[in-house]
Amino acid sequence: MAKTTAPAATLRHYDVVLAPHITEKATLLSENNAVVFKVAKDASKPEIKAAVEALFGVKVKGVNTLVQKGKTKRWKGKPYTRSDFKKAIVTLAEGQSIDVTSTI
Repeated sequence: MAKTTAPAATLRHYDVVLAPHITEKATLLSENNAVVFKVAKDASKPEIKAAVEALFGVKVKGVNTLVQKGKTKRWKGKPYTRSDFKKAIVTLAEGQSIDVTSTI
């Protein structure tokens, strides 16, 4: 049997943190040493904290989460609803930073 090169916990980190959420408001939060990520809907705050610390090598001070409900939009006159998604606002310890414009 072939062994996987990465442990299952590391692969789960990539499933927890999906993408950085870059908006004007998220950019303003970066002045307060916070970064916003889109995360898996079933991810808990401790899982998010562990994933960010492992993937980016930083110390996390706190994690706040929220579920943003999908907006109702219209396309060619027909209504549809965007998907709901979960966001995590990750506050970093003093002196720590993450450059979300670079790749992992």
